[in-house]
Amino acid sequence: HTQSRIISADVVVKSPGIPNTVPLIQQIKQSGKQVIGEIEFASQHTNGKIIAITGSNGKTTTTNLIAHILQQANLDVAMVGNVGNSFAGELAKQDHDVFVVEVSSFQLDDIIDFQPDIAVITNITPDHLDRYNNQFSNYVASKFRIIENQNADNALVYNADDEASQFILNEINYPGSLYGFSLTKELEQGAYSDGEYAHFNMNQNQYNMSIYQFALQGKHNASNSMAAGIVADLMGIRKDLIRQSLQDFESLEHRMEQVAFVRGIEFINDSKATNVNSTWYALESMQKNVVWIAGGVDKGNEYESLLPLVKQRVKALICLGKDNEKLKQAFGDVVETIEETQLMNSAVRMAYYLAEKDDVVLLSPACASFDLFNNYEDRGNQFKQAVREL
Repeated sequence: HTQSRIISADVVVKSPGIPNTVPLIQQIKQSGKQVIGEIEFASQHTNGKIIAITGSNGKTTTTNLIAHILQQANLDVAMVGNVGNSFAGELAKQDHDVFVVEVSSFQLDDIIDFQPDIAVITNITPDHLDRYNNQFSNYVASKFRIIENQNADNALVYNADDEASQFILNEINYPGSLYGFSLTKELEQGAYSDGEYAHFNMNQNQYNMSIYQFALQGKHNASNSMAAGIVADLMGIRKDLIRQSLQDFESLEHRMEQVAFVRGIEFINDSKATNVNSTWYALESMQKNVVWIAGGVDKGNEYESLLPLVKQRVKALICLGKDNEKLKQAFGDVVETIEETQLMNSAVRMAYYLAEKDDVVLLSPACASFDLFNNYEDRGNQFKQAVREL
């Protein structure tokens, strides 16, 4: 593409990685041309239902869970967006009855008329603040753009335990149907867990299942499973099939992925944890002493929320990044052993020597990967390879 060719286009479809502050984008907008995102472009050309999922954490897992349940019900469904194929790329091959679309805040920044039939917000915690002038409120507003074009025929599935989501919903008059999910309180409409069972209350249709039957364990995954179950119910899936699908789902690569046991030491790949909140969930689910591998590109991270868990569970920290000063300052007083490296192979070997039988080595970086790796998948794959070479 040349600049003149881009400016002469009728519509410009922009990659979500390009901020709207870039001079060329500003120039295009000033010329009166429309700049849209790929999910906006695709949504204008499908006849299928759109289920859109966003959130700081859990959106990929929830997207995969929803797609899995609908596929088990033999629906014509495609999983697209921020995971899998692009929405437009899949649509170019064929239209589908249902598109399950994972959408990031960056993608939502570039919508105009995008209108999901069902929207899901898993949670909103500080992430990508470098892109939002370090203002959490800007980031929250970006996430809530997922509902801005919805009407009375649409639905929002939201985390009733999430303060930011609850604050916004108290401030606005949402036109559609609201379904919450919660780990802390009973809900008349949606789903909640009492610590032992997940209870689904869906338009006078009530059922429950043991949270220990969920294929994905941990509190955060109970939330993800309940969100997926609500969506499936709204899509008319039978409750016995929802139950079965939530039990037989296979966990995702790079998300709390058990890699191997080496001489009694467990190695877990959580490379997809690119923000502090994701890492909090990982550490919170640990029942063993942890040798923690963390670091990378800091996205405006604040590590205070991790301090109690790190103090309680982390015996050693290995900083894997080009600039590790913020990590070392944050945890220098609570972790006795801190090492640093810029090589995954070295990080894994250090962790192996620092760990003892029945410990766990956890790669959960809390940072983006682009200083040393192509992406979080590359980081996770290098971790797995290094573990296999021990």
